Amino acid sequence: MIDKKLAENKVYIFDTTLRDGAQSANISFSLQDKLMLIEKFNDIGIDYIEVGFPASNPKDEELFNILKNKKFNKSKIVAFGRTKYKNTKASKDENLKALTESGADVLCIFGKSSILHVNKIIETTLENNLEMIFDSVSYLKKEGFEVIFDAEHFFDGYKLNADYAIETLKAAQDAKADFIVLCDTNGGCLPNEIKKITENVSKKIDAPLGIHCHNDSGCAVANTILLVESIPEVKMVQGTINGYGERCGNADLCQIIPNLEIKLGKKCLPDGNLKHLTNLSRFVAEIANQAVLGNQPFVGKYAFTHKAGMHVHGVSKLTEAFEHIKPELVGNTREILISELSGKKSIILKAKEFGVNLENDPESVSKILNMIQNLEHKGYQFEAADGTFELIVRNTIGIKKEYFTLESFRVLNEKTSSGMISEATVKIHVGGKRIIETAEGDGPVHALDCAIRKALENFYPKLSKIKLTDFKVRVLDEKQGTGAVVRVLIESTDGEKNWGTIGVSENIIEASWQALEDSIVYGLMHIENS
Repeated sequence: MIDKKLAENKVYIFDTTLRDGAQSANISFSLQDKLMLIEKFNDIGIDYIEVGFPASNPKDEELFNILKNKKFNKSKIVAFGRTKYKNTKASKDENLKALTESGADVLCIFGKSSILHVNKIIETTLENNLEMIFDSVSYLKKEGFEVIFDAEHFFDGYKLNADYAIETLKAAQDAKADFIVLCDTNGGCLPNEIKKITENVSKKIDAPLGIHCHNDSGCAVANTILLVESIPEVKMVQGTINGYGERCGNADLCQIIPNLEIKLGKKCLPDGNLKHLTNLSRFVAEIANQAVLGNQPFVGKYAFTHKAGMHVHGVSKLTEAFEHIKPELVGNTREILISELSGKKSIILKAKEFGVNLENDPESVSKILNMIQNLEHKGYQFEAADGTFELIVRNTIGIKKEYFTLESFRVLNEKTSSGMISEATVKIHVGGKRIIETAEGDGPVHALDCAIRKALENFYPKLSKIKLTDFKVRVLDEKQGTGAVVRVLIESTDGEKNWGTIGVSENIIEASWQALEDSIVYGLMHIENS
């Protein structure tokens, strides 16, 4: 059971990524996904992990059976369910029975706090709803469990009938619920009203309070932080990693936890574990098969990225003048982007990241800056093409190695009864030898990639380590139709390092070749130097 003498600055983190987060329209976790995420949440020290509803589907039932044989040193496993059915005794309710047999450490049940939902959704009397809450919590407590009561639709219910909404909380409190969580289930509350309502609740309810916010009005994180900051009785925060959840999502724990720990001095995770938050965010996104939002506060790729020239110059002098926290606190990194907005200082700092010192070479810095600005005018973008930028720098100062030179390439596309086939032929020069190779592929770029690899494999065996992971095409001037300039961005990896390269042309194959050639040269260069 929880310690009744809650530390003054401790806030209990209740993660519902595997239950509420899984209700996102485009997310589905497999059984193995859930097991991996539970291990990760325990590693970072999440207090409560809500893993699912054991009575709802075979997958969650199997998950709980597996978890019965596992013990976690930092986290409590939570099973989720509802209060008993309206015409059933708690001890006879199949849903509650499934919860008690789940093997979970903690049970979280939701009940109705809105007269609208009592009358129109579960269609029972207000008195019976109170009895449902009391009997359900009492039964689970008598079975020896820590019980969290989620007051569903509480804030909307309070606006309809404040007295009755409070009565539902009192029913859970009288039944000895360990936490009573106020839920903004529809996500429509604004900070001023949610604070005022919770302040009134705190005067009438003695049990520790929690907050569960959805983000339909964009206020889930703000509402959560405000309540923890201003109302001492709020000791539990419910949310999801990356804000995943139904409709517009839940309160994002990746924003809430660092704000509470760094800005408000609250204790959310074990000492030293906040630095793993960025890794956790990206791991969950990968498992959920979701794109990582670059502009996500604290943990996003661009959260500490600087682009404008004067801005970068300032950061080089004093980082805290342009950053609200040190990125290392949450396991993130600072990045300097190169673009037409860059100044000379940006070029120097970016080159220093890959071991090239331009501090005493103003002529090369000016030449590189002018080249970048001219290329961006033609459609290049270097924010995601760090590989191409590094090759430009090395070529400008004369230290770029020439792995091969292109004589020509040709690509043919053929429609057959079984589909489209692309064939590419490349003619290159390597080490004084002229090499001609032809290969087929699923498309023209794939065929080119196969052909150049065949041509180089005997000279550079480590080329096999380099894999293309993404290929993006952007039309830069749609009004030009099929004659428009296109930008191709290729992302690659050697299993340890990732990089991006870029090509721009009115011909999509030529643009693709530019990005592909840079990808291979950059990869060979780093494999050779590693």
